[in-house]
Amino acid sequence: MQITDLINSIADRGLELFAFGRGRPLPQDLGGICRALLSERGEASGIALARELVALYRGLDAAGREAFFTLLAREFGPDHAAVAAAARAFVAEPSAAGALTLAEVAEPPRRELLRRINMLPEGTEFVIGLRADALDLADEKPELRIVDADLKHVLTDWFSGGFLELRRITWETPAIILEKLIQYEAVHAIPGWEFLRRRLAEDRRCYAFFHPALPNEPVIFVQVALVRGLSGEIAPLLDPGAPVGDPAAADTAIFYSITNTLKGLRGISFGSFLLKQVVADLQQTLPNLTTFSTLSPIPGFRRWLETTAPEHEHPAIRAAARDLLPVLAEGGINVVGADRALKTALTGLCARYLAAELRPNGRPVDPVARFHLGNGARLERLNWAGDTAPKGLEQGWGLLVNYLYDPAELERNHEAFVNAGKVATSRAVARQLKPYL
Repeated sequence: MQITDLINSIADRGLELFAFGRGRPLPQDLGGICRALLSERGEASGIALARELVALYRGLDAAGREAFFTLLAREFGPDHAAVAAAARAFVAEPSAAGALTLAEVAEPPRRELLRRINMLPEGTEFVIGLRADALDLADEKPELRIVDADLKHVLTDWFSGGFLELRRITWETPAIILEKLIQYEAVHAIPGWEFLRRRLAEDRRCYAFFHPALPNEPVIFVQVALVRGLSGEIAPLLDPGAPVGDPAAADTAIFYSITNTLKGLRGISFGSFLLKQVVADLQQTLPNLTTFSTLSPIPGFRRWLETTAPEHEHPAIRAAARDLLPVLAEGGINVVGADRALKTALTGLCARYLAAELRPNGRPVDPVARFHLGNGARLERLNWAGDTAPKGLEQGWGLLVNYLYDPAELERNHEAFVNAGKVATSRAVARQLKPYL
């Protein structure tokens, strides 16, 4: 008997036990089922209630789902009076026991509800889907953000690095997983099987993290090109007709695409674990590799250049942006590239955007820069016309950036970044940046 059949058998018996033990039928509304699930101590009846909750939720329309999240926010939070009493007791007499009591009463019951739903074989997948729905609602309903925060909390525990399994994806990987690579790829679309086959050739590598509860669902994957020297253009790496190189002749691994696949896991960071494990695997299997770098998009640069830079407090940034924008609007990067001064200004402003345009918390505004610099990578090189496809022009006026992952410097760079906000840059990038600091 498979695990799903076994769980369903236990659930069927659990419904009988629930009705017999209470002398009443199963609640027919989600609120009643949630309350019953939290009060239940028996495994069989708990599984039965969780199954009914999932089935009812899946039958809801958009309004019904919003009502369910509102219910979770209003009725399944912590008891504020109990929290206040425990806090007063701890302040009056601090102790380990008092801290434990405070932590216990402060935890919202809805977190335990999610853990009980996870008794089901599909429980983890369902909770990820709940988080995706919560993210959509929380954008318009700020009062529901607390539910999203609790969903993120439990999923962060379930998807910690120790639970994730690194697998290399090859052309021999089951088709159900290969199809998902095509479906999920978010950085450089995979138009079809011919393109995917080239990305899995001998001079390419693809790795993914999997979770035990989702054996056929990659939660994040990275695509790697094995080349000689730093790559500055994306088109040759994506060309399905490009000749296949010899991995033993390569000296550089280029990470050219990293994709988080499940919306419900947004904001849960495991990309750092992935890249570091991939670097370790490549060092072990291909000792000829000496350089590990990304070839990354700059998704917010064009928007920043067009909206923030022209009104920037720094006069050199304002002046450069106001010189550049009319030329870009009229002739694009081809015209700018033919003018040395304008080309230098555009790359300099890009360096400023990546290394010194910061959020209120002191971290870079660009999400890709924030991720790689936070991992300890170095801002190595800006690449002119690295991606002239429509998406590349729309995001960053065709510029791409290399973030260098030097295993000997990663931890030092990471510590300097998280503790002092210091961005590691190459000398070339530092020179481009200097006029705009």
